[in-house]
Amino acid sequence: MLRNWFLPMIALSMLSVAGYHVTHNAQAKAPLDPPAAPPRSPFGLTVAAVGIAEPRTEDISIGTHVTGVVQEVFVKVGDKVAAGARLFRIDDRQVSADLAVREAMLATARAQLKKLEQSPRPEELPASEAAVREAEASMIQREDHYRRQQKIFDRDSRVITAEEIVASKQGWLIAKEQHAKAVADDQLLRAGTWEPDLLVARATVAQNQAQVDQIRVDLDRLAVKAPVSGEILRVNVRPGEYVGQPAGQTLIILGDMECVHVRADIDEVDIPRLQVGNRARAFVRGASDRPIPLEFVRVEPYVLPKKSLTGNSNERVDTRVLQVIFAIDQSQPDVYMGQQLDVFVDAKPVASPLPSESPSASLQRDTASNP
Repeated sequence: MLRNWFLPMIALSMLSVAGYHVTHNAQAKAPLDPPAAPPRSPFGLTVAAVGIAEPRTEDISIGTHVTGVVQEVFVKVGDKVAAGARLFRIDDRQVSADLAVREAMLATARAQLKKLEQSPRPEELPASEAAVREAEASMIQREDHYRRQQKIFDRDSRVITAEEIVASKQGWLIAKEQHAKAVADDQLLRAGTWEPDLLVARATVAQNQAQVDQIRVDLDRLAVKAPVSGEILRVNVRPGEYVGQPAGQTLIILGDMECVHVRADIDEVDIPRLQVGNRARAFVRGASDRPIPLEFVRVEPYVLPKKSLTGNSNERVDTRVLQVIFAIDQSQPDVYMGQQLDVFVDAKPVASPLPSESPSASLQRDTASNP
C-alpha cells in the first residue's frame, strides 16, 4: 500500500519545489546601479572623443643598431634617465679585441712617423762624417800608390808589369767612387726625410686612426643610449637575450613625463563641429566625478584611419579620425601612460568681436558707393 503512494508523494514534492522557485524568481528585482556612472559632458554643445595618455615626446620605442646577445641592462621601469645615458649593452668582447689591435697598429704608425720627422738623429752625424773621412783617406792612399807605380813603370817597365799598373789604377778609381758615395750618403742623411716619405707615413697614420675611430663607433653602438631625457616606461629586454633588427621590435619604451599629453581621436563626422582651441575636459574610466582640465596643444593635420581594436584579420576600418593633442594640468592626479580617457571638447563657436555683415548689406553698401 505504501509502495503505491511513494512515487506520487515524491512527484508532488518536486512540483511544490518547482512552483516555489518559479514564484520566487518571477518577482521583479530592484535595478542595480553601475559601479561607476558614465561620464557626462560639462558643455552644452560638445564633441566627444576617446583619448590615450602619452608622454610629451610620445612613446619612444628604443631599438638596437646591431644584433647580438645582451650583456647588461642598466635601467628598470620607473628610472629617470638623461639624454645619452646607457640603457643596455650588447656583448662587445670581439669589438674590444679588434680595437686593441687597431690601437697598437696606430701606435706603430705614429712612432714611424715621429722617427721620420726627427731624422737625422744627432748621434748618426759623427758616424757619417767618419765614413766620409775614411773613404777620403782610402782614396788618397790608392791614388798615391797608383802614381808611384806609374813613375816606376815609366823608368823601367821590367820592374812592374802593365797589369799591375791597371789594377792599381782601378783600385784608385774604386776608392774615388766610394768616397763620392760616402759624401752623398752624408748629404742625404743631413737633408732629413724625403717629403713624399713623410706624406706616406702621415697617410698611414690617418688610415689607422680612421680604423680605430670606426671600431670605436661600432663599440659605442653596442651600448644603446637614451635619445632624450625621460622616464623608463617599459623594459622588454633581459641579460642573455638575443636581440636583432626586426621592424617593430620594442626593447625599451621611453618618454618625457614632464608633461602628459592626451591624443584624442575626433571622428570624421564631428570634425566640422570641432572648435580648435576651445575648452576641453577628460575623464578617467571609472572616475566620472573627477574632470581633468585639458589645454590645447596642436592638431595633427592628417586624418588617419581609425585604429583596429579587435585585431581580427578580417576586420575592415571604414572610419577616419582627426587626432588632437591636449596637455593635462599637472595639478591633477596622475594618469598612467596608455590609459584611455573620455574627452569632451566644447563645440560652442567663439563669438566674433565684431558683428558680421550679411552679403545683401554688403552688396547694397558697394552699390551706394559706386553708382
